[in-house]
Amino acid sequence: MNHTNTPIPCDLSIPIDILILSNGPGELSTWVKPVVQQLRQRFGEERSQCRISVVLSPCPNASGQEGEIARSYPEVDRVQDATHFFTFLLWGRTKARWDWRSKGIVLFLGGDPLFPVVLGRRLGYKTVVYAEWETRWRGWIDRFAVMKQKLVDNAPIKNRHKFVVVGDLMSSSAVEDMTMPESINLVIGLLPGSKVAKLAQGVPFMCAVADQLQNYYPDLKFVLPLAPTLTVEQLANYGDAQQNPIVAMMGGTTATLHRSPPESPPQLARDWLETSGGTIIELKTIGDDGPRTPHYNTLRRCTLCLTTIGANTAELGALAIPMIILLPTNQLDAMRAWNGIPGILANLPGIGSLFAKVINTIALRKIGLLAWPNIWAGRSIVPEMVGHLTADQVTEKVRSYLDHPERLEAMKKELRQIRGEPGAAQKLVTIVEDLLNQST
Repeated sequence: MNHTNTPIPCDLSIPIDILILSNGPGELSTWVKPVVQQLRQRFGEERSQCRISVVLSPCPNASGQEGEIARSYPEVDRVQDATHFFTFLLWGRTKARWDWRSKGIVLFLGGDPLFPVVLGRRLGYKTVVYAEWETRWRGWIDRFAVMKQKLVDNAPIKNRHKFVVVGDLMSSSAVEDMTMPESINLVIGLLPGSKVAKLAQGVPFMCAVADQLQNYYPDLKFVLPLAPTLTVEQLANYGDAQQNPIVAMMGGTTATLHRSPPESPPQLARDWLETSGGTIIELKTIGDDGPRTPHYNTLRRCTLCLTTIGANTAELGALAIPMIILLPTNQLDAMRAWNGIPGILANLPGIGSLFAKVINTIALRKIGLLAWPNIWAGRSIVPEMVGHLTADQVTEKVRSYLDHPERLEAMKKELRQIRGEPGAAQKLVTIVEDLLNQST
């Protein structure tokens, strides 16, 4: 079968269920969101004909707000939180005792790739797995939607008929509406992350860098798009030396939260941090499409972003926004977001700090490329600063780009060259429709 052809429209005289399996906040915002939008465009808004359910599985990078994020997507009909996942996996029962239609698809968009195998057979549904870097359970999965041709080439010949190259879902989400005008001002985006271990170091450290940069560029603007799982009050606590003892290790710069008066008109309401050096950092709490949605329009106005590692580097790469990756190790035991046994040991009560220091020391000796654009390219495109960092070091690195805009343009050009082609979500939905047409 030629999977590149447009399939015959699915016969919706038989109602269908689409079960999406996902886990972390990055997968929800950059994979699930564009896919459910395309599913609704393809299958329509009539819930009696096409019902979309999202079941979340546990994730070491989860914040606990993933269920709320998924529920905020109007295309989704039902959501089950990760705390109830294993009851569903083992016994097939959701907490709300969901019913399931006779015809459907299990679509894997994050988690353990064994999950769709188990649940597909339990429900009698065909399975589609989106994969970026590796594929498993090839004999048990019905179709793989993969990011790159390399995954097809690495698969056994007998399974290659199941593979379709769709491109990068993250790019599919981020490159929409690329006509936004760039800001005429120099704007630095600050992305300290969403997890405690990153925020505790990242917020005071980025505030210290912002203070130094403001001294060199008085007209420079700073913006911090909040992660969907954070409130402005929570963020501000990391800039308060009384709430966050790590502030002293990261340069000693503090930050105070300011908010517009409650009576301010909505169009004038704003939140901002003011550092101890007097620098203003604008806080963006509302994304492009409302709360808990990506801040792509804000990011597109940035001249350069300072960011920690994670899915945000992929989003910035997809938007072709220059960035500098910061991984300060000023407090080694603060980094505890490891998967598997290392993560368990690092988070043990009492002795977890000791394990964290040992694990991080070993890991940093073996560390490779960290930013997704660098991983995709197999070489360094965006700078990665790792180690015991100072605000002086980062300030000098930023100045080397702001004072030489041709270097920023060169980085943009390289990011555009490695960016995946748009349209991955549409191609993935075509695969779903193709399999539904084959279902009895």
